[in-house]
Amino acid sequence: MPELPEVEVTCLGVAPLLQGRAVTSVAVRTPALRYPLPAGLGEILAERVLRRVERRGKYLLFCFDHGRLLIHLGMSGSLRVLTAAEAPRKHDHLDLAFGRRLLRLHDPRRFGAVLWLPEGAPEHSLLTVLGVEPLSEAFDADWLHAATRSRRAAIKPTLMDSHLVVGVGNIYASESLFRAGIDPRTAAGRISLARYRRLVPAIKEVLAAAIAQGGSTLRDFVGSDGAAGYFQQEHQVYDRGGEACRVCGGTIRQLRQGQRSTFFCPRCQS
Repeated sequence: MPELPEVEVTCLGVAPLLQGRAVTSVAVRTPALRYPLPAGLGEILAERVLRRVERRGKYLLFCFDHGRLLIHLGMSGSLRVLTAAEAPRKHDHLDLAFGRRLLRLHDPRRFGAVLWLPEGAPEHSLLTVLGVEPLSEAFDADWLHAATRSRRAAIKPTLMDSHLVVGVGNIYASESLFRAGIDPRTAAGRISLARYRRLVPAIKEVLAAAIAQGGSTLRDFVGSDGAAGYFQQEHQVYDRGGEACRVCGGTIRQLRQGQRSTFFCPRCQS
């Protein structure tokens, strides 16, 4: 699933190419993804100028004067900017044409989402429940320490709780905990402020490094230009179960937490 770095890479790739341009046509090739696609989307967006592209958690927001188009990439989705003449492939579900440029949503598993949020309407429930952005100044060690005092759940799934902090998915939670030297099984409420002062910078560093390298491409993800991400080449623990730790030489372990695989080094993370 595309996580925060992959969505941010998409946002950074799409924004400079399409902001300030008007939508010239819309092609909808499927009635629904996770939810039904907005009815009359072509009429809603016809000749409207895209003012800016933003990211909130793992959601992309295409902002127009009269509302926002929310897009979620789901498990396997990607957005690419192409020439308008490029023929669609299987699983290309939505095109937004901006003159000679085309924004195309590709989603083989159809777990993504496309929603229209009219200007002036109450904020959508998908957005109101989101927690703090991990790359913002609001996300610091003091805040995270205070927010987790009553949490008995392990720190790894706690970091992945989007109601607390958004976008720290499976890959980057494992990598951040390794950098901070924290066992992913430790209860979030038992971690000291001193250790959170190692963890928060680790999260920010891991996410920033992943964005700089185009995200992690493990299966389906490509950026807006079709290029794969390369951060997976720097994974210290993720998807390396049974391999030697690159720091201490011990064996990377794999376990299940909340139906997701966790990878860690028992020697470095104690």
